Amino acid sequence: MATHTPAPAAGLREAKKHETRQLISDHATRLFIAQGFEQTTIAEIAAAARVAKKTVTNYFPRKEDLALDHQEQFAASLADAVATRRPGESVLAALRRVFADAVAAQDPVAGFSGRRFARMIADSPTLSACLRGLHDQREHHLARALADVTAAQPDDITVQTAAALLGAVHRMLFHRIQTLTLAGHSNDQIAQTIATDANEAFDLLEPALSGYGTA
Repeated sequence: MATHTPAPAAGLREAKKHETRQLISDHATRLFIAQGFEQTTIAEIAAAARVAKKTVTNYFPRKEDLALDHQEQFAASLADAVATRRPGESVLAALRRVFADAVAAQDPVAGFSGRRFARMIADSPTLSACLRGLHDQREHHLARALADVTAAQPDDITVQTAAALLGAVHRMLFHRIQTLTLAGHSNDQIAQTIATDANEAFDLLEPALSGYGTA
């Protein structure tokens, strides 16, 4: 008879923590969508998840962290695309390719969040402000990545201008996806529209940035 080695206690603890975090997040999202972010309290979320209020805040220090759980991935997304660009690929080409892949996959990080979630964000001043801050963070991380790959200082005017232009296009496309979502378009319809819009938007940057930061 085969014997099975029990999982280490540390592994079990981490799995339990992950389950608890996901449970809290799921209940929070359900309540936010049902009754609004501003109207939902941490106490209500704790009660729904059957955990202590302190447990909720241990996992999610800020209330908005419960609603926007891809913050780190979002903020780093453009910088990561730059850092992992292919040999011979410019910064613009890499960002363009990665965005096209995200649209094809209907990635939530690109803005494909679903109508109820998009409405929750739009109706909440707190979450709307937080989202604007995340766009700013993403542009800041992008500027640092551009400085790294071009051996320039982060405050270099070319770095700052390139980051601002590239960040603005991504910000615009994200909000366009959200607007189409709120208007009731399906994800497939939105992906088709945004693929065309993105090509036109990135084409506008080609004269200035086509060879910038080529790997």
